[in-house]
This record gives sequence, structure tokens and C-alpha cells, in this order.
Amino acid sequence: MPSAEDLIATAGAHCAPTYRPLPVVIATGRGAWVTDVAGRRYLDLLAGYSALNFGHGNPRLVAAAGRQLERVTLTSRAFHHDRFAAFCAELAQLCGMEMVLPANTGAEAVEGAVKTARKWGYRVKGVPAGRAKIVVAGGNFHGRTTTVISFSTDPAARADFGPYTPGFEIVPYGDLTALRAALTENAVAVLLEPVQGEAGVIVPPAGYLAGVRELTRERNVLFVADEIQSGLGRTGRTFACEHEGVVPDVYVLGKALGGGIVPVSAVVSSAAVLGVFRPGEHGSTFGGNPLACAVALEVIAMLRTGEYQERAARLGERLHGLLGGLAGPGRVTAVRGRGLWAGVDVSPAAGTGREVCERLLARGVLARETHGPTIRLAPPLVIGEEDLDWGVEQLRAVLGG
Repeated sequence: MPSAEDLIATAGAHCAPTYRPLPVVIATGRGAWVTDVAGRRYLDLLAGYSALNFGHGNPRLVAAAGRQLERVTLTSRAFHHDRFAAFCAELAQLCGMEMVLPANTGAEAVEGAVKTARKWGYRVKGVPAGRAKIVVAGGNFHGRTTTVISFSTDPAARADFGPYTPGFEIVPYGDLTALRAALTENAVAVLLEPVQGEAGVIVPPAGYLAGVRELTRERNVLFVADEIQSGLGRTGRTFACEHEGVVPDVYVLGKALGGGIVPVSAVVSSAAVLGVFRPGEHGSTFGGNPLACAVALEVIAMLRTGEYQERAARLGERLHGLLGGLAGPGRVTAVRGRGLWAGVDVSPAAGTGREVCERLLARGVLARETHGPTIRLAPPLVIGEEDLDWGVEQLRAVLGG
């Protein structure tokens, strides 16, 4: 086996430099732990940005994938296959909805939701052709396609990728007054993250999501909730919207839906919304493929028990209690989050977020920074209490506590 240094150098020479990963080369993983090519173990406190909610190599999910690998993995949507009906029906039921638009990546699902909202606006609401507007929030992260970055407020995501797709209006996250003003007659949807992940695990003000729900109903506009990172157990509920008793018109799901094994995403809504499509108007060769459906069906079955949501709520309370103990001059200036998900702002005196993550790496913990001083923590929901405590203790140590 080549050394980590050799592998990193080869990747650097042949892969477009779109990422700046930490200098670790992972070879195996199980639960909340991974092992690098040299045999050193690390506690994973990122969980693939929530794609690995159920941990690395989850036995139930690996078994489901293995069984399907021996049968059939891809048919394309030109034909039916025997896992597709159950996938659509059971995912719709989990969401309290009726229909599913299957896709692969989160960004692809967001694109599908944008097309859905526009189609609904023209065919149902009666917006004049080409005039549909979707309202989004500043600080958003919905993916990196050309359309999605067109309404990003992150210069790194947008610079040198124009011209941009029109039809979006950006308002401040958490500001209902600004949202109300933006919901003019041609508005067809409000697209929001119930908790903004990339922005630093930003939880909106209490009552905001309920206010969005009320405004969208009042103005006959779809409420589209991007629960790609926040959904499927991460915040201690199946969906983060549930913390305010809110049911949106449309869920956008991904990441954990594929169990960390295959990319699986979906737009989930009512028949009145997704029923606007006609054959040939949208599609995906791999969307809803047999392997993806088999894994996602097992994920849905695991979520139905409620045990992972309960675990995220209980361990999340423990995590936030431990992180609260790190607050102080020269260490941590703020902690935010919900469930087993936290954004930790480190003091400039402790170094940048990147520097803190590098020091954590040296102590056997994997985490990732965002926007300079913020470290995101999103452990697999299967992490043990002792491991969680140990991980936070390593953070305390690298911050000089």
C-alpha cells in the first residue's frame, strides 16, 4: 500500500483542486470510527455532512446493499423494477406526503424542487410564463450547480461562474418582515434550510419556520424545506421542521437517505404539486435505481422505529452541555445547533477553524471548519456516549482548556 503522503500527492496531481481536505487517508470505517492507511484510528465527528447518520459500515445497510447487488443494480427509468414502488410509497409515508421525485445527489434534488415549484407556479397558480420567482435566504447552501450558486451569497461559490440563472430573490435568514415583502404576486416558492448547515449550523429564531408556513399559505406560495443535512434524524426529530410543528409543502432529502453507501435523494410532496409533471419533462437515469431503493428502504425502516431520533435528541443534549463548558475568553465564543449537530465558533486567540481541526486530527478526531472560525460537529447518530465525551475532551485540549 502506498503511503498517505504518496496518495495525497497523486490525488493533488490528478484531481481538480476543488477541495482542501485534511491530510489523512482513510482506508476503513466502522460506526463512528475510521482507520487510515497506516492503521491509526480516528473518531469521525463530521459523518459525511450527515450522509453517515447511521455510521460507517452499518451492518443493516451493508446487508441490504449486498442482497441487492446480487440481484440487479440498475434498470434506468425506462423500465419498472421491483424495489421502486415500495421506495416511493414508504418514503412518501415517512414524510406524510403522497409522491416522490427520485434523484441522486442533494444538488440534483434541489434543482428538481426548483423545477417543480416553477412548473406548479405556471400550471396551478397561473403565474405568467417566464415570470416565476423563488425566494431564498442569505447564507444558504443548497449545492453547487449553476442554478443553485446563482442564489448563493458565498463569493467562493459564485465567483467566475456567471452568467447566473435569474428568478430568485434573496432575503435575510430569520427575517419574516423581509420575506413578507418579497412574496409578491409572481412568487411561487420559498426555499429554506430549517437549520443552515454550511453557514455554521445556524438555528433560526423561535417562531420563524411557523411564520414562513403562515406567510406561504397566505400568499399561495410553496414552502420548500431543504432537509438534506437537517433531516432524517440529525436534529432529534425525523425532520428539523418538526421542532416548530411545521409541515412544508415540499421536502428535499438526500445524504442520510443513502445510508452513506450510495447517493440517494428525492423531492417529496403532494400529488397536487408533483402531479404537475408529464412524461419526458424531467428524469434521471440513476434516480430511483434498484440499489439506491434497497438501501433507502432500510434507512426508512430504521427511522420508523424512532430510536435514532431519540438518540440524536438525547446525545445532542449531552453534546451541547459539554460544548457549553468550553465557552470562555480565548477558547469558544459561541455554540449553536440542534440535536446531534453543532457549530462552534472558536476565538481568534485559539487559531482559525482550520488550525483547530488540524490539531484535532493530530489527536485522533476528524472535524471540519466552515467560514473561518466555525467548526462543525455532526457525529454519526450511533456514536457512544464515552466516545462523544472523549471527542469533546480533545477539542477542550486543543483549545488550551
